[in-house]
Parts: sequence; C-alpha cells; structure tokens
Amino acid sequence: MTSRKIIQVFEQYQKARIQFVQTVAELAATSKRTNIEPLRDAGVMALLRPLLLDVVPTVQHTAALALGRLAVHNDALAEAIVKADILPQLVHSLVKQNIYYKEAAAFVFRAVARHSPELAQNVVDSGALDSLVACLEEFNPAVKQEAAWALGCIARHNEELSMAVVDAGAVPLLLLCLQEPEIALKSIAASAISDISKHSPELAQTVVDAGAIGHLCPLVMSPNVMLKKQVFSALSQISKHTVDLAERVVEAEIFPAVLTCLKDSDKCVQKNVATLVREIAKHSPELAQLIVNAGGVAAMVDFVRETTGNVRLPGIMMLGYVAAHSEMLAMAVIVSRGVVELSRALDEEQEEHIRAATAWSLGQLGRHSPEHAKAVAEVNVLPKLLHCYLSTSSSEDMQLKAKKALKNLLQKCVHLPALEPLLHDAPPNILKHVVAQFSKVLPHDAKARRVFVTTGGLKKVQEIKTEPGSALQEFINTINNCFPEEIVRFYSPGYSETLLERVEQYNPMTAQ
Repeated sequence: MTSRKIIQVFEQYQKARIQFVQTVAELAATSKRTNIEPLRDAGVMALLRPLLLDVVPTVQHTAALALGRLAVHNDALAEAIVKADILPQLVHSLVKQNIYYKEAAAFVFRAVARHSPELAQNVVDSGALDSLVACLEEFNPAVKQEAAWALGCIARHNEELSMAVVDAGAVPLLLLCLQEPEIALKSIAASAISDISKHSPELAQTVVDAGAIGHLCPLVMSPNVMLKKQVFSALSQISKHTVDLAERVVEAEIFPAVLTCLKDSDKCVQKNVATLVREIAKHSPELAQLIVNAGGVAAMVDFVRETTGNVRLPGIMMLGYVAAHSEMLAMAVIVSRGVVELSRALDEEQEEHIRAATAWSLGQLGRHSPEHAKAVAEVNVLPKLLHCYLSTSSSEDMQLKAKKALKNLLQKCVHLPALEPLLHDAPPNILKHVVAQFSKVLPHDAKARRVFVTTGGLKKVQEIKTEPGSALQEFINTINNCFPEEIVRFYSPGYSETLLERVEQYNPMTAQ
C-alpha cells in the first residue's frame, strides 16, 4: 500500500510537470503576446531550464518548445536565455535526444539567433553549429527544416557569421534538402542559401561551386509560391556580386521562362523575379542584351505599369541599368514605352526612394544622344525633375538624383519646346545648361528663332542676370547674335520705359 502511494506521488508530479510545460508553451504561442511579460515576471526561465534535463522526454522537448516560443517574441527574452546558460545545455543534450527534442532545440537556436548579430554569435559560441549541421542529416524532415531555418537565421546577419555556417559544412547538406520532397523544407533551405550568398562574392562563389545553381534553377517554375519566392531570392543574391556569377545563372537557361513569373499572383514572387532580372542586367551590356533578346524589357515595362510601391522598384531600376549600358539598349527601353511608364511612376509614387530611383533611370535613358533626350523630354519629364530638385520636401537623395538626371538630359536635349518652360523656372545652376542648348540650336534654325521670340523666350533671356565673362553670359551673347539688334533691344528690360520717355520727349512740330 505504501509503495502504491509513493508511485502515485511520482505520477502526480510527472503529470504536473507535463501540464506545466504544456501550459507555458501554449501561453507563449506567438498569437498570445500579452502573456509574455507576465510569464517573464513570474520567473518562467528559471523554472523551464531544469526541465530540459527532465527524465521524461515529453517534458524535455516541450520545455525547449516553450523557451523557443518565448525567445521568438523579443530580443530581451532571447538574451535572458543566453544569460541563463541554456544554449550550451541544449547543445550538450541534442546529440542524445529524440527527434522531438532536436526539433525544439533547433527552434530555440533559431529564435535566439534571429534578433541580432550579437545573439547569433552567442548561438555560434555555444557550439550549436556542429549540432545543427548534424541535424540536417536526420531522416526526419521537421528536424532538418528547423535546423536549416536556424542556420539561415545565423547566416543572414553578416559575412563572418555566414562564413562560420559555411565552415561548419552546412552548404552541401542544405543543397541536399532542396532535393527532398517536402516543399517547406525546400523553401527554408533555399532561404538559407540566399542568406549565406548575399554577403560577398566569395560566399556566393562557395555556394555556386557546391552546385547551388543546378539545384535552384529547376525549381523556378514550381507551382508553390513560398518556394518560388525563396528560389528567386537565392538566385538574386548569387547574381548580384559579379559578372561571372550572373553568367552562371543565365547559363542555366532560365530565360525567357522566368519572365512569365513577373505576372505571378504573389507580389513577393513578382518583386523577387524583377530583382533577379535587375541584378543580372546591371553587370554588362552583353547580359542586358540577352535579357532584351528574351523579351525582358517589354515584360519589365508591363511590370512597372502594373505594379506599385516597393514591388515596382526593382523593375524601375532594371530599366535604368539596361539603358545605362549603351545607346542601342536605351533605345530598346524607349521603343518599349519605358519612358512613359517611368514618367507615370514619377507622378504616382509617394516614397522618396522610389521616385529618386525613377529619376535616375530617366536620366540614364536620355543621356546618350539628342534623340534619346527628346524621347524623354517629350513626355514632360523635365519640369517634373525640376520640381523634384527644387522642392523643399524632397529628400537629399531625391534632389541629387533629380539634379543629375536633369543635367544628363539637358546636355543632350535640343528639343526646344521641352526646354523653354525651364527658362522661366530653373535656378542659375540648371539655367546655364538650358541656355547652352538654345545657343547651340538657334543659330542654325530660323523657325526655332521665330518661335523663341513669339513664346517669350528671347525676352526671358534678356532678363537673366549674369556675371560678365561667365559661361552663361557667353551663351546669351550667342543667342542675341542670332537676332537683329533692334529686336534684342526691344525685349531687353527697361526698353519699354525708354520708348515711353521718347514718346513724351517727342515733339511733332519739330519733326515736321
């Protein structure tokens, strides 16, 4: 009878422990943020830590799950786990425990590492990397998934942490995860590859040398949105570093197929595809031409027309990168109505960084020749850029890019109807370029000279105050030399008063 009572006491104690960790895990769920502060204030960390070594496996892995859920919420709780010396304890137990414990422990490492480079470094210093890489070799896909996720969270912060993940031997095993049937595991492995690749050409090259492109590219047409999103992200991070890496991606023959994904139903997939195309196009005229030949410019112009905000941004930049390479490539963008859509984006977008990128792209389109500049100026871009440059509400980056774009366009533009409004509104540093263009065209175009007079251009030029001997004064002199002296005098400031004085002084009797 006494023996039975003792067993009963232990059974009750075991049930109480199980109930406690399960309840805490439930209370710490991500959807129940209001419970986190009371749990912390009640000293939940100190109570959970010894339960990681409990004799009952269910208690162990549920305690680890609860800790992970707490750490996910904020960096203060993650730091509390580090300070409580829980990470080395998890590492020590990981090798001997069952799959449920391994999954929960990897979750804790992920939850801690995600917040900051310092916390990720704490995870590395605890010795977790080797254990996490070993988890990638587990048969159970849930364990592999959680380990891959944790490795990605460590790698994403900086080059040093990413290199630590690589040195631990994670990359070949992550690539094997891409071949598993589970979509969630594939997606997280692709995300980890992306996080490793993004920091430097050396890391991206390491990933490519391990065969990443051959594993990623067949997945670009997957019907699964999450997988496509991560695959395109990984390919973008690889492509962005060097011409050679971008060429390696292109050699996998992803064009023109990937361009269809610019119309994907998921905005994030659309953005990541546009980013990939941008990162490839920026490197060289040859790569940009390949994209043009595949129909990439026309597809990207459609993309810019149909999207808004940050989704639209990589498309806007891609058109600018293509245009920057050569006259012919810039004309390919113009012919595909790229100028019209970029001008519309400059009107529509609210975010300064998007408008600044649009101004930059327009400048790249128009800087090559008078024909290019005319194509940009004809859609009324010049006054818009001038407004962006002069507006006190514009950011410094917006003002700089608008100013640069204006100068690029003005130095090539000889389409005088587009230039004339700037005579009245431009500040001296911009006005100099405007007047310079008139001084180039008017000596050789009689019709333009007539229009220049009738629209008030000549009058406005006479009103410009300049320093004697300055470049601007020279341009004005060249313009004035295109017209009879009496016409120039007639439109000069004060001439009407001079005429009125002559009227007053005129004596008709003397004239007879």
